[in-house]
Amino acid sequence: MPVTRVQSTSKPPIAKKTPLADAGKSPAALIDARIDELHDWRGELLSRLRRIIREADSAISEEWKWNVPVWSCAGIICTGETYKKAVKLTFAKGAALADPSHLFNSSLDGNVRRAIDFPEGCSIDEVALKDLVRSSIELNTSSPGGKGKNSA
Repeated sequence: MPVTRVQSTSKPPIAKKTPLADAGKSPAALIDARIDELHDWRGELLSRLRRIIREADSAISEEWKWNVPVWSCAGIICTGETYKKAVKLTFAKGAALADPSHLFNSSLDGNVRRAIDFPEGCSIDEVALKDLVRSSIELNTSSPGGKGKNSA
């Protein structure tokens, strides 16, 4: 007996275009827009984390990739994602970084990345976070194929 195939008449979902996907906007403007659109503790926290990261080294640049903020210096340092219950900083080479202050609390089983989840009301060890950012920059600049500190 032959098999009858039923074809779906539904169309695949179309990706929504959000204001953050607008071409031509600078990464800084897109990050500002992400912070503004949150309207809650996550926007305030992402703004604070952004400030801390940028204060760690004047050579850090901001980028917009994968629809999230990205901070780089001689390669990616970290991304900043927002979720319902946390703001997450994911360090691209976190598994290779020393973490004497034990900031990493997420993605601990990965071979490359490590992350820090910041829930509402959490305290931030700014000194330790800046040290972690600087360690990431040092790793980026010392890695084979590193781009040098002034390149992104």
